[in-house]
Amino acid sequence: MTLKTQAVQLHTQLPGRTEAYEIAQVRPQVNGVIQKRLFVEGSDVTAGQQLYQIDPSFYQSTYDSYLGQLAAAKANLVTAQAKYQRYQSLIREHAISQQDLDDARATYLADQAQVQVAQGQVENAAVNLRYTKVNAPISGRIGRSVITVGALATAGQTNLLTTVTRLDPIFVDVNLPAVELLRFRRELASGQIERAGDNAATVKLTLEDGSSYNLPGTLEFSEVNVDTATSTIVVRAKFSNPDKLLLPGMYVHATLDEGMDPNALLVPQQAVSRDAHDAPQVMVLTSDNKVAVRTITTQQALGTDWIVTGGVAAGDRVIVTGLQKIHPGDKTTPVPFVDDETTKSGN
Repeated sequence: MTLKTQAVQLHTQLPGRTEAYEIAQVRPQVNGVIQKRLFVEGSDVTAGQQLYQIDPSFYQSTYDSYLGQLAAAKANLVTAQAKYQRYQSLIREHAISQQDLDDARATYLADQAQVQVAQGQVENAAVNLRYTKVNAPISGRIGRSVITVGALATAGQTNLLTTVTRLDPIFVDVNLPAVELLRFRRELASGQIERAGDNAATVKLTLEDGSSYNLPGTLEFSEVNVDTATSTIVVRAKFSNPDKLLLPGMYVHATLDEGMDPNALLVPQQAVSRDAHDAPQVMVLTSDNKVAVRTITTQQALGTDWIVTGGVAAGDRVIVTGLQKIHPGDKTTPVPFVDDETTKSGN
């Protein structure tokens, strides 16, 4: 096979895990007995939808009581305001002492403050009353109910009531070796590979059963710190998941499109062997059809080929089949290599 440079799309395939786009653990904000469960486990819920009803009787009575206190405080304020205004006119006629005016003013300001305190108590009671309705904080698919009707819910409890998970879209986190990231950036900076427009950020998924996910994803970000234990960096991609096929925690393989290498050399994997030091090597033909050994440098596999970055060059003739019959220095009569389906380009 006569080597020839060609443009190839570079890919990196890495294992990863799916992660929920949003996940909310639902917990009670007030104490009380669960009266109702208002959702079907495993169904889709919307943000603000009521999930549970906690017994509101205590909080309703507290709210009503504070409403009454607020009304009384406002009535006292009306009386104090009228008295203060009347004293302001009387002081000019010297009908009352300055002390009487100061006392009326102090009472008026105190009643103003009392109205504000009562207003705050009403608002606090309203919040607690509203919390007796446990609503979904986000839209998504709800899990099983951990608590049953009749159980006591406690504000601040560690045990959750249920979980709501947003499945569309969904994240896929993969661990990219730091050395691969450095190689990619170096080759991009040197011009060895080129960005392939918008497709450079495309990610494709292969599911655990080997099937392909039919919707492409896009790269969102990469971590800024390298994991010292694994020497990898987390790369996150986002996928549309309208059919809810992808679930959090699934094991997948992500294929990242790196870019285009316009001058790649492809050598069939069957032509590559290993020496005693596990270095890859190929058999080539010299200009007089004699066999010679070349140690090569491989970058990554691409289908049934290796992308070779050193040891051979365009125009070199690599022996693909019949390797068991030849030795370095042998003179041969070569024939063009033909694979199972088509002739390799450059033969």
